[in-house]
Amino acid sequence: MTKETQRGKRRTTTAPAPVWEKRSFKARTLGSILPTVTQPAMRRNNGAAVRLLLDWPDIVGTALARETVPRRLSAGTLTVACSGPVAMELQHLAPQLIERINAHCGPNRTGPLFAQEQALVVRLKILQDATVAQPARPSPQAPPAPVTLPDMADGPLRDVLARLGGHVRHRRASARNKI
Repeated sequence: MTKETQRGKRRTTTAPAPVWEKRSFKARTLGSILPTVTQPAMRRNNGAAVRLLLDWPDIVGTALARETVPRRLSAGTLTVACSGPVAMELQHLAPQLIERINAHCGPNRTGPLFAQEQALVVRLKILQDATVAQPARPSPQAPPAPVTLPDMADGPLRDVLARLGGHVRHRRASARNKI
């Protein structure tokens, strides 16, 4: 790397040589290794953002949580994916949602010794994603009546086979009705 000085002479600068730690092949406890491994992950995902993702249904309500998913929290902007028509509703509810989120998760503490406190979410970014909406689950059907097995001794095997026979009979009957 070279830089030109004011007089026209070149001054060369070199990068500092890397400092290698002496490697030890002795067994170490997991507790001594774990902080160095998890530190980069914890730096990226602060506790408030994780809390926001986990408590999303409690923050926005179950009806809205079925239609929305928080995707990313970066620099005070929360990206929320939602199914089609819910996007307009989110735009209208944005100030209330931001207030609820900040009240639930607390302030985002930054700086040395948390000298600065700022709101965790300042702005909502809304994305439409059709895969977000959870389909309605069909109502559970009553199991079919079990088949009688008079030749078998009582026991768990007989109960299981009787239920299986009931399901097979029900499937055959429904197949005949479709034809």
